[in-house]
Formats: sequence, structure tokens, C-alpha cells
Amino acid sequence: MKPSVFLASLAALGFPVRSLPANRNIKWALSAGLWSHYPPGRFTEILDVMQDTGFIGIRLTGFPGILKKYNLTASQLEREVSKRNLYVATISFGGPTNDPTQHKRIVENARESMRFLRGFGANRLVVFPPARMKAGQNVNAGFRAMCKGFNLIGEAANEMGFKAGVHNHLGTMVQGPDEVRKCMEMTDPSLFNFAPDTAHLYLGGSNVVNMFARYKHRLVFMDYKDARWTTPQADVRLPNGQVLGKNSSEAKFFDSIYDLGDGNVDFPACQRILRQIRYQGWICVDLDRTRKGPLASYQHCDRYIVNRLQPIYF
Repeated sequence: MKPSVFLASLAALGFPVRSLPANRNIKWALSAGLWSHYPPGRFTEILDVMQDTGFIGIRLTGFPGILKKYNLTASQLEREVSKRNLYVATISFGGPTNDPTQHKRIVENARESMRFLRGFGANRLVVFPPARMKAGQNVNAGFRAMCKGFNLIGEAANEMGFKAGVHNHLGTMVQGPDEVRKCMEMTDPSLFNFAPDTAHLYLGGSNVVNMFARYKHRLVFMDYKDARWTTPQADVRLPNGQVLGKNSSEAKFFDSIYDLGDGNVDFPACQRILRQIRYQGWICVDLDRTRKGPLASYQHCDRYIVNRLQPIYF
């Protein structure tokens, strides 16, 4: 039974029904990345959370390794998501685009990834920048090569009916506001776009709303992730048993990620920008950390989406 039919049945019987995201102009997704911090389980456990919370799409991380991790073939994955009326929205794609000798291989990998996504009806490719270059390396040359690589990926994407965009991220070559602006200036807007992560924008020192406004016509996908800098008072223990020392940058990052509405990101202002441009596409709520488990966190995000964001634009 479809979740919408089940919920309607409960309402008819007089049971209180929790509202789920409408998934109209904006379609809501989650990221498989959260589950990499949990003990190994079945992929269907992620799909169960999606069904219960109304997040109908998934961004696959670590492709194609994620298929091996969960012992899935592409056809098995397609069967599991289809029978639940769910979707594969995109994947997290990356590579050493700052190395021009790798461009041909990276573009072919991008084409392979898009062929995979096309089988699920997807048409967006989220492109992660390479890791920050080490001291002593020619960062300017690497940045130029990266942007050229992004344009080549974008050209391949356009040929295949896709749109590709950069996903800013801490610890990569597109981290701070100057690097975001430089990347946007050095890539061709007819080829390559913007797939921002709000938490990484905020933690990287950007004004999230200003970035959305400045590049609103290049928005093709985005992660809504809340954040506020938080200093850990103790070691951070992840559900998979990994322990991050309280003084480490990793612990500070994980302690600074929050469910929607619990941090400092101004999502209502972002939503008003999406309304201006009549955005139609995916928003991925990517939670690197959940303090009460995935189901509780995504239910919390449900309430925030329905009560705060959908009245603005959905």
C-alpha cells in the first residue's frame, strides 16, 4: 500500500496523521552518506526510513562502491526503489579534476555515472571538488584545471540531457566564499552549475542566503543541512563505534551538524529565493549526524519542512 493511501486510511479512522512533505515542485531526498556512520545493515532499512518520512529520493554516496557494500546490482536497486515508489535522485560524483592528465578518465566516469542514473529517470549530477592541495603545490594552476574539468563534465552532462553542478564542501578546493565565487566565475554557466550544501557554506564562512541569491539561476540541486559551530565537550562517538577526539576538527564538525531548524541556516530565506525562480527539482536533507537516530531526525525535519518551508514554497 502506498504511504499516501495508508495515511488517508488512518485519517478516515480518526487516527492523528503526521504530515509529510508534499513533494510537488520541490521533491525531498536524503543522502545514503548518513548510514556510513552506522553499523553495516541492509539497504532496505534506508528505504524504510524514506517511506516513513516522505523523503522520496536518495543521493547515493561512494558510487559504484555502494552497490558492492550493500550487495546490490543496479537492477535489484531499481526493483527495490520502484516497488516503494521511491527514486534515485543523483549520486555524489568526484575525482582529481585539478589534475589535467586525469580529465579524460574522469569525464568517462561521469558518463558512466550518468548512464546509471538515467536508468532511474534522474537528470542531475552532483560534482564534489577534489581535496585541498598541499602547501607548496601550484594551487592556482590546480584551480584552473579543476574548473576546466568541471566544464568538460558539464559538456558531457548537457549532451546526455543532464545538468551538473559543484557541491561545495569543507576540506576541498571549493570551501570558502572566495573559492565558491571563483569557481562560479571560472566555469561556463551554460555548461556547469551550482549544487550547494548549506551547512558547508555556513561553516566555510559564506553567507548562505547571499550565495543562493547570487547564483540562483545556476541552482540545479542542493543539500539543506543545518549547522552552528559547536565545540565538543567530550569525545564524539559515532553509532558505528568510531570515536573522534573532542579536540579534533572532525569532532567539531560532527557536533556542529543539526536537524533542520536547530542550527543557524536561514532556510526560509533560501525557500523564498527558490520561489522567485520557480525552482522545480530536488532538495536533499543530508544529515551527517543524528542524535536520536535517522528515523527521529527525519521526522523532526518533516515537521520543519511542513510547518516552516512549505507555506513559503513547495
